[in-house]
Amino acid sequence: MFWILLAVIAVIVLATLVLFRVQNLSQYDGQSWRIHEVTPAPSHQEVLERIRDMGRSSKGLKGKARLMALRNHLDSLGATLDIKSQIRAVDCPKGEWVIAPGADSRRRVLYIHGGAWAAGSPRSHRAITDRFSQLANAAVFAVDYRLMPEHRFMEGLEDCRQAYRWLLENGPDGQQSAEFMVVAGDSAGGSHTLSLLAWIRDNGLRQADAAIALSPSTDLTLRAPSNRENIPTDPLLGPVFGGLSKIPLPILWWGTLAAFRISPTNPVASPLLGNLHNLPPTLIHASTSEMLLDNAARYAAKAQAADSPVTLHTWQNMVHVWHIFTPLLAEADQAFEDIKTFLDTLQKTDT
Repeated sequence: MFWILLAVIAVIVLATLVLFRVQNLSQYDGQSWRIHEVTPAPSHQEVLERIRDMGRSSKGLKGKARLMALRNHLDSLGATLDIKSQIRAVDCPKGEWVIAPGADSRRRVLYIHGGAWAAGSPRSHRAITDRFSQLANAAVFAVDYRLMPEHRFMEGLEDCRQAYRWLLENGPDGQQSAEFMVVAGDSAGGSHTLSLLAWIRDNGLRQADAAIALSPSTDLTLRAPSNRENIPTDPLLGPVFGGLSKIPLPILWWGTLAAFRISPTNPVASPLLGNLHNLPPTLIHASTSEMLLDNAARYAAKAQAADSPVTLHTWQNMVHVWHIFTPLLAEADQAFEDIKTFLDTLQKTDT
């Protein structure tokens, strides 16, 4: 019996080494990035209370009931917003246009929402898409991609790819070629954003003119230092995912493979692990206190080493994707101004 158990363990270890060929990315740690200093304000406490409300909305629930409660709570964030943009629903590809007054429909933003690939929607992220339409002077298409676990991870990503193809030739008023294209997303949607850029390059499509990733997930192998070190300082992701730090990484990788039906070392799911050469100008935002900080930093550093114009701007002690708390947080407004400056600079360079 002992020898059988030993043989099984050996097979599992060998399979892990063969299937999950992880790269040592520590050489991309330690680079200095622009930091926006933040002074504590009462609004920060209000944001923390809102995050606690999200936790309370699913307290005591399990499984599907817990997930549905979380989805409903996130959607409620966008239900009462006073937004300036016009909202137009689209059936195929599924999503919605968010169009600020006077926005140029030839300028387009594909927005991919976050929510751990299992929650979130165009409705939940209207605070962000409304601001994007204003600052980019563009029509924003928020894609309503298929979520896990009802659908496979790759099905959601395929929805994003289809939406990008469609946006190149279609605007809110019908068929019309895009003059300026941006791909943007947050958290899980930030991962889809960065993955999409590599797919566009590799498939010979017209590349986006710019990309923006807010607190993106870039590496599902979870080996970056902040994935564990920042658990106590991340009020949003820490309580939800912090417990995973007690599980050995190889076991987490097998669990990810089972849940996502794709290896966490596959660049489609972990864009940091792919080829980062010849990417468009990309701006990444992250908080110094969030678990995904080093995922973002490693991506930016590796992309720069591959001569791609990718940069990271960080804010002190902000919650994960603090942008969604506009206009409550002054730092959210600062972040949007930073995005506007980034896009405006690109256009001045082009002209």
